[in-house]
Amino acid sequence: MITDIRPAPAPAAGPVSGPGRRRRVRPGRLGLHAFLMTVSLAFLAPLLLAVYASLRPYEETAKYGYFSFPRHLSFDYYRQAFTDSGMGKYFLNSILIAVPGVLLTLFLASFVAFSVTRLKMRGGLVLLMVFTAGNLLPQQVIVTPLYVLFTKIELPYWMSDSMTMYDSYWAVIAVQVAFQVGFCVFVLANFMRTLPIEIIEAAVVDGAGVWTRYWRVTLPLCRPALAALGTLQFTWMYNDFLWALVFISDGDKLPVTSALNNLRGQFFTDYNLLAAGSVLVALPTVLVFLLLQRHFIAGLTLGANKG
Repeated sequence: MITDIRPAPAPAAGPVSGPGRRRRVRPGRLGLHAFLMTVSLAFLAPLLLAVYASLRPYEETAKYGYFSFPRHLSFDYYRQAFTDSGMGKYFLNSILIAVPGVLLTLFLASFVAFSVTRLKMRGGLVLLMVFTAGNLLPQQVIVTPLYVLFTKIELPYWMSDSMTMYDSYWAVIAVQVAFQVGFCVFVLANFMRTLPIEIIEAAVVDGAGVWTRYWRVTLPLCRPALAALGTLQFTWMYNDFLWALVFISDGDKLPVTSALNNLRGQFFTDYNLLAAGSVLVALPTVLVFLLLQRHFIAGLTLGANKG
């Protein structure tokens, strides 16, 4: 028996595939990545410069400049900024304003959005337009009317030691919630419209009431949108300084953004110390973003892959 030992024919020439294949980099994609890196560095440059300056003594930067090579780096300014400004109590004040404000805003906005999109109510579209139009009102034009109004609204002593809404956290929280609800209603209403209506209909068939449909059916599906809005709202309320400055007269109740003013001297300001204080003030917002990063990115990309 004779066996054919001729070699098998070579496969036809074609594109090489597999893990060893090198992808061709297109010039357009390379330019896009270069552009995005440039924009990212431009946004990060002030923060990086503040961190760099906060680690250097003021005498060194005064002699060699802020863009010089460092001779000495330390965290002494961070300890000094935290102790000299009394930043601990101001952090607590900001938390007492931002956290209730965010929770109230998301609760009220989600309930309004649910009512507009999932309940058969008359004037739902008009109501949504009213909430959205509220964002177009410049906040500064109602500072004086709100100031007069809050001085006339009486509160019990356990809610405000001034016995009025003025000079209390409630005034700042109320203004923050009032101005942010409209934006959140607009975002959540558009998101809830993308949810399958069959889920709500199935819940109705099973005998679920309005509260059950809202709390146990709709809200769990809105978690990415709520996380994205919660991150943005916390950042905006935490960083706000105008309303606290207008409606709070007691210096011990001011938010952490006002603590930076305590680091400025009457005749001299150490800007390296001020930079360290600014970095400390920004840390809570960075922490919130890191904790909610996955949900935040998912909320920003909602609908990106829908046909």
